[in-house]
Amino acid sequence: MAVSGQRRRPVVALYERIADAVHDGTYPPGSTLPSEPKLAAELGVSRPALREALLLLQEDGVLTVRRGVGRTVNDRPPRRGFEHVQPLEELIGAGTPLRVRALLRTVEEPTDFTTQHLLAPARSELRFWESVLTGEGTAAALSHEWAAPDELLDRVHPEFARALREAEPATTAEAGGGAVSMLSVLVGASRETALSAHSGITATLLGRRRGEQLRRPADTPAVLVTQVVRVGETPVLAAKHMLPTGAPALPVLQSH
Repeated sequence: MAVSGQRRRPVVALYERIADAVHDGTYPPGSTLPSEPKLAAELGVSRPALREALLLLQEDGVLTVRRGVGRTVNDRPPRRGFEHVQPLEELIGAGTPLRVRALLRTVEEPTDFTTQHLLAPARSELRFWESVLTGEGTAAALSHEWAAPDELLDRVHPEFARALREAEPATTAEAGGGAVSMLSVLVGASRETALSAHSGITATLLGRRRGEQLRRPADTPAVLVTQVVRVGETPVLAAKHMLPTGAPALPVLQSH
């Protein structure tokens, strides 16, 4: 649900002001925040209100309290937004995000997978991105990502629809390196929009084509992660991520 600045609770508005200062470099990673009295005076707020906002920032991993030092900005502040969805290239990057190399950026009709997970009508057009995630020169994962039809995105998440169009400079493998994942685009466009996601994990083999893309033998064991991201009850992105044996560890939280 979108939340306007006018409807935010005061502590959330203050949280955002401090987080903005972190992300725009006013308080860069590794720096120490001013003392509570000084920071409260700079922001024009009471110390109790400031203390509550700082606590939320600590819980969300933006700040760390160090004895004898004070509150410091973490080296890698979490991505902005109310969602808890994280792009795969950051999740398995072990502190150093993997590089996204675009293989394909195109539009295709729904498959059984996307019909099931995106509830896409037959003959609709879905944006499809195929990417290889690499780290230290080694292919770590292969991602297939589909966005819901543009007309649906324009209605339920116009910021994502607009960001997708801006982030798609090419529709062929010529897009090359320096690319971003579709999930990264979605998260970046969702500062005001809450996201939820559900993933499934199965064991499989790479097969010939995926093996060639990841430069591994076809019979290499792999983990297949399927993911669906929603805005409210509406699915807006579906993905398949293939992680072969030897890929960086993927942290998993299992729920029942």
